[in-house]
Amino acid sequence: QVQLVESGGGSVQAGGSLRLSCAASGYAYFRDCMGWFRQAPGKEREGVAAIYTPGGVTYYADSVKGRFTISQDNAKNTVYLQMNSLKPEDTAMYYCAARGQCGGGSWGLRQLYSYWGQGTQVTVSS
Repeated sequence: QVQLVESGGGSVQAGGSLRLSCAASGYAYFRDCMGWFRQAPGKEREGVAAIYTPGGVTYYADSVKGRFTISQDNAKNTVYLQMNSLKPEDTAMYYCAARGQCGGGSWGLRQLYSYWGQGTQVTVSS
C-alpha cells in the first residue's frame, strides 16, 4: 500500500506563488511515478505534472509549462509542486497520485494511477 498526504494549498492573488508538498509512504515500487492532478468545479480531473522518481524525468501539461516545477526530495520521500505566476484558471483542488511507471505519453491519464491523496485546495484571485 501507498499513502499520500498533500499540504501547502491556500489562497493567493494572480501572479503569486505557492508550493505544494506530497509526503509519500509505502512500498517504493508502487510510487516510482508521482503525479499532480487538479480538478476545478464542473471539470474533469487533469494531469498537471509528473516525475519519475528513480531518474528524475519530469512531465508537464502545456498549460503550466514554464510556470510550475515538480521536484523531489528522496530523503524525505516528498514530491513538490512549485507554482509560480499563478492565474485564476489554476484554481482547483490539487491531488497527488502515484503509480509504478510514468509511461511517457500516458503520464497524465488519471485512471492509470493507483494511489491518491486527499487533495489540497488552491484558489487564485484576480
